Amino acid sequence: MSSNRKSSIVNRQSKIVILGGGESGVGTAILAKQTGFEVFVSDFGKIKEKYKQVLINNEIEWEEEGHSEENILLADVVMKSPGIPDKAPIVQKLLEKGVKVISEIEFAAKYTDATIVGITGSNGKTTTASLVYEILKNGELNVALGGNIGKSFAEQVSELRYENFVLELSSFQLDGIESFAPHIAILTNLSPDHLDRYDYKYENYIASKFRIAMNQTSQDYFIYDADDVEIDKWLSKNTIKSRLLPFSIKKELSQGAFKKNNEIVINIDNNKFNMPISEIAMQGEHNVKNAMAATTVATLLKIRKETIRRSLEGFSGVEHRLEKVLKINNVLYINDSKATNVNATFYALDSMENPAIWIVGGVDKGNNYSELLPLVNEKVKAIICLGVDNKKIIEAFGNIVDTIMETTSMEVAVRTAYKLAERNNTVLLSPACASFDLFENYEDRGRQFKNAVRNL
Repeated sequence: MSSNRKSSIVNRQSKIVILGGGESGVGTAILAKQTGFEVFVSDFGKIKEKYKQVLINNEIEWEEEGHSEENILLADVVMKSPGIPDKAPIVQKLLEKGVKVISEIEFAAKYTDATIVGITGSNGKTTTASLVYEILKNGELNVALGGNIGKSFAEQVSELRYENFVLELSSFQLDGIESFAPHIAILTNLSPDHLDRYDYKYENYIASKFRIAMNQTSQDYFIYDADDVEIDKWLSKNTIKSRLLPFSIKKELSQGAFKKNNEIVINIDNNKFNMPISEIAMQGEHNVKNAMAATTVATLLKIRKETIRRSLEGFSGVEHRLEKVLKINNVLYINDSKATNVNATFYALDSMENPAIWIVGGVDKGNNYSELLPLVNEKVKAIICLGVDNKKIIEAFGNIVDTIMETTSMEVAVRTAYKLAERNNTVLLSPACASFDLFENYEDRGRQFKNAVRNL
């Protein structure tokens, strides 16, 4: 890969302020320093020790537990970590002053000529991104995985090592882009999520997701779920310049990916690939779609069919997504902590074959639980609420599930589930909510669940 730097967003020796001293913030700080910026990192909370050490080692100025406004407002450009809402007072002041506020993705993309595969969607983006990365790596491409997953994209760009990037992209990261354009974009699906950040308007959230394609050209590709009503509706009213490659499990398509005779079939300009669904390691309709999207990318990037086949046979999924933990007394414990919205939990409940004790709750992001009612009625024998405020969950399911209990500790939730469970039951952690009331993040929640199960 050529190491030529593209021109900076602003002139050399400009000042960049980075709001948030986490993975994306510190990664951006490293790249910004390397590319000639004066760098200042400011975190309203505490910066983790490991990140602090990186900043100290790189001689980057930082502050924590508050923002020094006069210093921040002198910035030429600001990189805002995705967790910080636009409504935060310091962000509002920057915008009023006309300071450009961007995301790590926007900043870092300026400094690489790599081929970028960007993946967004309400659900399935981590699994799809991990699977794409796995196939490309098995195909011996020089590739890195980043964005909303793993190591910071900006830091990996600073290493000047990669010719390809697979990026999982959240709506918050896409909100902060101006010119970022992945060569291949995937939109896995749409369902209401993070509505608390989008004025409780679903259409605002949808528009945010489609930003992934806004700067693409006719030389680029947009891969999407043709069965998704909201995606279909948006595409009927808006234009995307890139080439559309749909995937579907309901209809046969002339171009793209579809299901036929219990096989996935990919057809792009008469370049065909097919594989029996039974041979794909990840089962379930949503995973068939994830496999279709990933295989479409691999076909575009000319990965050998045998490599694609071997990768799909060997990839069993990601941690915290319908992860089977242990079977105790013929009761299966499943960690689906990554289900932070209603739609993700819908998939989890739908996949239950035995009566379930469902651990649910956390920070509600504007959830509407009504679509879960038929599944809960059919599959769930008891609910354990794990959150600070469980009122909405109790109101939604109180009439259809006899046993609903409240707890604010993972250990107590798992012990309660253990007592309620009978042979051939399943204990499912699938919260349908964010984790920040009781846990650091969904990974912390999932790990605590697994530890509690192992300690039974």
